[in-house]
Amino acid sequence: MQLQVTQENLNKALSVVARVASARNTLPILANVLIKTVDNRLSISATNLDIAITEHIGAKVIEEGAITVPARLMQDFISSLPSGVIDLKLVEHKLNISTDKYQSVVNGVVADDFPVMPAINMKDGSGQTWTINGSVLKKGLQQVIMAASSDESRPVLTGVLLQTQDGHLYAAATDSYRLAEKDLGPNDQDIRLLIPATAINDLLRILGDYSEAVSVTHDDQQVLFQANDVDLVARLIEGKYPDYRKLIPSSFAVEARLSRADLVNVTKVSSLFARESAGSITINVEETKNELSVRSVASQLGENIASATGTVTGSGSITLNSRYLLDALHAFSGDEVAFCFNGKLEPTLLRDPGNQDYAHIIMPLKS
Repeated sequence: MQLQVTQENLNKALSVVARVASARNTLPILANVLIKTVDNRLSISATNLDIAITEHIGAKVIEEGAITVPARLMQDFISSLPSGVIDLKLVEHKLNISTDKYQSVVNGVVADDFPVMPAINMKDGSGQTWTINGSVLKKGLQQVIMAASSDESRPVLTGVLLQTQDGHLYAAATDSYRLAEKDLGPNDQDIRLLIPATAINDLLRILGDYSEAVSVTHDDQQVLFQANDVDLVARLIEGKYPDYRKLIPSSFAVEARLSRADLVNVTKVSSLFARESAGSITINVEETKNELSVRSVASQLGENIASATGTVTGSGSITLNSRYLLDALHAFSGDEVAFCFNGKLEPTLLRDPGNQDYAHIIMPLKS
């Protein structure tokens, strides 16, 4: 293998791909990245057996070939080089890397030992392909991923669900304490994919400012996202996802519509006094005053009450986790938010009164 590539392109590809490589895995080669020439371009790949990422970059290929090299070393070294053209030449199992003023040799491992994710099965009807706008996909996933669980004892809750219902594609995530659902727009295919949140985080980094079509190909076991010259393959999570829509009430006894910025501010101030009580804050809504107030108490520090005015229907109070509420509020982009609930022990719904495509549910704490 012999080729020339720019430092900028190689550094960008390594920064996207190398984070998947893991030195803590039982297979030492999984700490490496695979560098190989494909169709007169250079491809950089890494995998941890659950997720695989490949980026294709332009290169001047003089001689075809492939090798795997330590991901961490390669990423740190290439990022330290000045911008310009880098020469890569493979001599036996050693990768010679040179620029005008730098010459290095990295010991590699033969590419034949590098594990490859199995191909997606498109033959028996289980596989399908569809596309979605990159900006729509990124915003939707950002709005739901914070609700996915990190508790590996319930694997199905550590994923983000992509599914179609009534001709629309929805993204949803829940950790059983909160739930977020986003309508990603029309899609007439039959889709139900449970994707690990770790893979979704990698996908969000890949998408960046990409606003063109993202190609999604999947079967019953894997999903492939293709965008911006990058391929991401992830194993799907097995298991039945809970019927979360039963959690979303259809009507509410109490609803407060107010400025999202105001609610963020009063929640943030109150959360400072809620650290002792694991973030517990009590929200009181009063129709006669058209007011929502947030109270928090810290036995050692004192207490705080902060209020904001809005348009209020009904009165009542509910106790929530302040961090969950702030996470939800930051997921909205509109100026106004509706805060809705029924009783003290029933779910709270946050939504944008002017845009019904996103819903965020928070379960109450026992006050």
